[in-house]
Amino acid sequence: MYTSYFGFREKPFNLTPDTKFLFLSHHHREALDHLLFGINERKGFVVITGGIGTGKTTLSRALLSHLDPSTKTALIFNSFVTDEDLLKTIIQEFGIHVDREKTSKKDLIDALNSFLLDTFSHGGNAVLLIDEAQNLSQTCLEQIRMLSNLETDKEKLIQIVLMGQCELNELLATSFLKPLNERITVRYDVKPLDRKYIQEYVTHRLVVAGSRGDLRFTKGAIKKLYSYSRGNPRRINAVCDRALLIAYTEEKLVISRTMIKSAIKDSQGRITVDPLFISLSRNRIRAGVVMLFLVVIMVGLAGWNVGKHVPWPIFQEQKTLIAKPIYSAPMPPQPEKDKAGLILDEQTSIAGLFDLFKIQYGKDSLHTNSGHLGFVSLNIDPEFCEMLKKPFRLRLMGPSDSSLPHRRYLLVKKITDDGAMVVDTKGGTRHVSRDFILREWAHEVSWIYRCKDRPADLVEGISSPEVLDVQRILANASYRVEPSGTYDKRTLKAVMEFQRDFGLDADGVIGYKTRALLFQVSG
Repeated sequence: MYTSYFGFREKPFNLTPDTKFLFLSHHHREALDHLLFGINERKGFVVITGGIGTGKTTLSRALLSHLDPSTKTALIFNSFVTDEDLLKTIIQEFGIHVDREKTSKKDLIDALNSFLLDTFSHGGNAVLLIDEAQNLSQTCLEQIRMLSNLETDKEKLIQIVLMGQCELNELLATSFLKPLNERITVRYDVKPLDRKYIQEYVTHRLVVAGSRGDLRFTKGAIKKLYSYSRGNPRRINAVCDRALLIAYTEEKLVISRTMIKSAIKDSQGRITVDPLFISLSRNRIRAGVVMLFLVVIMVGLAGWNVGKHVPWPIFQEQKTLIAKPIYSAPMPPQPEKDKAGLILDEQTSIAGLFDLFKIQYGKDSLHTNSGHLGFVSLNIDPEFCEMLKKPFRLRLMGPSDSSLPHRRYLLVKKITDDGAMVVDTKGGTRHVSRDFILREWAHEVSWIYRCKDRPADLVEGISSPEVLDVQRILANASYRVEPSGTYDKRTLKAVMEFQRDFGLDADGVIGYKTRALLFQVSG
């Protein structure tokens, strides 16, 4: 639909494993090097694993173009087979002729061995590549191990490549497959794309598809794309394909952060399912509550009957244990010992904010002649936590969330790649995981900021040094704006997008809340 509009020869973000679109990141290059090393050096077994959508299948097909012409290959992409069917498929893929009368396992293995010896005698090699190998049965994997016994005194006659999801490693680690696992000398786990490769990946696919160079993704779009996909190529492709359709309908050649956000929602049926920011849907919550309610009733009825024959103290304890799991969360609960000393009350958390501000800006920072310090609380989605550069206080979720005197807070000193550094009740600094933060996130974020006494709102048409500062902050935060000192239409659009992202009224007016937010995201 949009290919002719953008001048593409074909869609750049199809989900099919097309080898010409393969982007060799650092991880994919290393995976390919491991494959070639294991095959060319006749190591016998090579295992390549990786998460869903990381590009293993595309990599396996691209491998063929890097092999010597004398190398014979058998590719198996359907791993839901019996051990006998597996043997027949291997024979078929190698193009080995077998008499119809000779269909026993011994006949098939003898035919395969003759083929391998003939290939070896002519200086060739043979590669058996099985994709989605985590689906193979233990008997199939044992059959594969037996095939590796086809060898000369010095060389392996067949090189076997197993490619699969991470569960393949768990399967190979079982005691039954220990003899096979010990024969594997070359292994590699394909990781998602690093953040720095996202822009290159997108550009690579656009160029291969025939881009004229006039279509581009903004820095904010790339940042949002990584935030959602965490570098998973399949997720990137799905969102980018949808974003291009949105750009086509709006007749634009620039993919913005807002378009990526819309594409994520559209691709998930209007429900954003971010790998790092997973939340239960309302329907699942309702269904879970209903099921829990029914279970409690059933257990209660059973307990009523049993209670007649059981001493009361024991029966009472059983009811208490059953009633505990009423509060549920989308992730497994954090052990209580990990929470110990991290949860602060209202007064302690505010005092901690002022202490952190004083440490960062000096002892005299709490007293200024040119203005004053402000305290602001905003509801911010967890997907934007990485943009928060200054210390902040996060309200935590919990059963007492609606009761003001019992509100619980986390004092975040700094966001890190894998979580955050927080201040505990003793004033020390501790690291907490990203999962813990996201599970406990209750949207309300508070911080202290510097502000002028009664500053005038900044609106379109104003030119001032303060406008220039705003433009620089927005540009550093990957919003599309040119620092000029004049509040022009481009700046207005960037400010409105910034306000929408953080849940503010997108009026384009830079008032005290927008100023506070700009202070927070500034480096």
